[in-house]
Amino acid sequence: MENIKDLVTIGSGPAGLSAAVYASRAMIDQVVIEKEMFSGGQIVTTDRIDNYLGLYGENGYDLSVKFRQHADELKVPFVEGQVTSIEDKGEIKEITLVNGDVINTKAIIIATGAKHKVLGVKGEKELTGAGVSYCATCDGAFFRNKTVAVVGGGDVALEDALYLANICKKVYLIHRRNELRGAKILQDKVLKNEKIQFMPEYQVREIAGNNKVEKITLFNKTNETMELEISGIFIAVGMEPQCDFAKGVVATNENGYVIAGEDCRTNIDGIYAAGDIRTKSLRQVVTAVADGAVAINSLEQDKNK
Repeated sequence: MENIKDLVTIGSGPAGLSAAVYASRAMIDQVVIEKEMFSGGQIVTTDRIDNYLGLYGENGYDLSVKFRQHADELKVPFVEGQVTSIEDKGEIKEITLVNGDVINTKAIIIATGAKHKVLGVKGEKELTGAGVSYCATCDGAFFRNKTVAVVGGGDVALEDALYLANICKKVYLIHRRNELRGAKILQDKVLKNEKIQFMPEYQVREIAGNNKVEKITLFNKTNETMELEISGIFIAVGMEPQCDFAKGVVATNENGYVIAGEDCRTNIDGIYAAGDIRTKSLRQVVTAVADGAVAINSLEQDKNK
C-alpha cells in the first residue's frame, strides 16, 4: 500500500485549519480534505465577530481568509473533494471520495462541522447577517435594548431567549406547538420572565426590512396572520451535523454528533473529532480552534504510546 499519510483532516473550517497548523508544526505528513475550494466553515457567512480575543469586530469571511493564509504559509496540502465513506482497517484508515479516489492514512480528524437548520422563509437568506442570526451568544450584543424574536421550543431556543432577555428590551419566543419542548427548569424560567413573551402555535411566514430586519409576519394553524416589529430574529430550530460518511464507524449521539471527549478522541483508535461536529456544550470559533490543537496533541500522545 503506497503513500499512506500520517493524518487526513476532513474539513477546512476553524477546527480543521487549526489542526492543520499544529500538525504542520509537528512535521506530520498530512492532507486536508475540503468539500469545495476554500469552504472556510460557518464563519464565512458571519458579518461580524466580537468575541474572538484580539480581533474585535472582525468580519467572518476576513477571519476565515486569515486562517487559510496561515495554513498556506505553512504549505499545508489541500485536496478538494467530498468524502463518502471512511473505513477503519486497524492501523490504517481508508477514506473514499465521491469521485472514487481513495486516501489511506494512519489517523483521521473529523472536522466537518454542523449546519444550522433554516426556516426556509422569504427574507431569511437575504437578511442573514443583517438581523437574522443563528447564534444568540455570537450576535446578541448587537441588539442591546432592542426588541427581538427567538424561533424554536427546545433547550437552545429557551437558553437563547433567557440570554437575550438580559440584553434586549423585549423577546418574543415563537414556537409552532402549544407547549415548549425544552427542560422544565428552562420552561419555568422563560414563562416567569417578564421580558419574554411566549407566542405558541405560531410560525414565521416572512422576514422583512430595508437592508435590515424590521418586522416579521407570523401565521397560526387557522392561517390568521400578525406582524411584529423587531430588530433581530434568532433562529434556534436545531442543527445538522455534517458527518453522514462516518456513521456506523464512529459512535454518534441521538442527534448525529460524533461522541468525543475534551481530548477529541472518538471510540475508534486513530480517529478524532474536532469543532462543532463533536459532542460539546459550546460551539464557537474559539472552541473549534482549541479543538484542532487538542486533537493534534492527543494524536501525538497516542503515537508515542
